[in-house]
Amino acid sequence: MCLAIPARITELLDGDMAKAEVGGIVKEVSLSLVDGVAVGDYVIVHVGFALNKLDPEEAERTLALFAEMGTLAELAEEMGAS
Repeated sequence: MCLAIPARITELLDGDMAKAEVGGIVKEVSLSLVDGVAVGDYVIVHVGFALNKLDPEEAERTLALFAEMGTLAELAEEMGAS
């Protein structure tokens, strides 16, 4: 099973890279598959790649559900894993 999680872009870096935050954990992710991403946008991240932009309200609802299940910290740690 594969899992992609919502992450908020906190900083744009050189070379289609960005810093993304989930649950207080910040990881570098590739933006090479998504156009027009800005700081503050939410993206779906899977194995270190942003796959698409996500509506902020939907991202917050999803993150709240993960937090409620007690899995947000685990998912945040795995966000950049390959």
